[in-house]
Amino acid sequence: MAKKEAQMELLFRALADRTRLRLLNLMGAGEVCVCFFVEVLGTNQPKISRHLAYLRRAGVVAARREGKWMHYRVATPEDEHAARVFAEVMKWLGEDREMQKDRVRLENFCCAPRLPVRLQGAPRPAVIQT
Repeated sequence: MAKKEAQMELLFRALADRTRLRLLNLMGAGEVCVCFFVEVLGTNQPKISRHLAYLRRAGVVAARREGKWMHYRVATPEDEHAARVFAEVMKWLGEDREMQKDRVRLENFCCAPRLPVRLQGAPRPAVIQT
């Protein structure tokens, strides 16, 4: 299989999983620390990390480390066709009621005057900070 076809298949596989769509949705507003994904989605950190690694391989997520914290953000695919499809998926996620509920949960965690004990010391998402 040619590289371009393999990348297309990887993109569609990445988008075919609800948890990965939820993660993309939460990153739609900006960079988010993995610890917040765990709280919002109610899933363990190793599972979240596996999904994030899949999204990175598909070229739709980028990461950076800050001390012990990993931050993730949406990345536009290099291929123009993939970028167009991905932009439509992100738009769709932004309009979905269930996905909007996830974003509200993220905002509630991030904007709380005091973070839950397990999140204390975690960097709040920059875009959502109050």
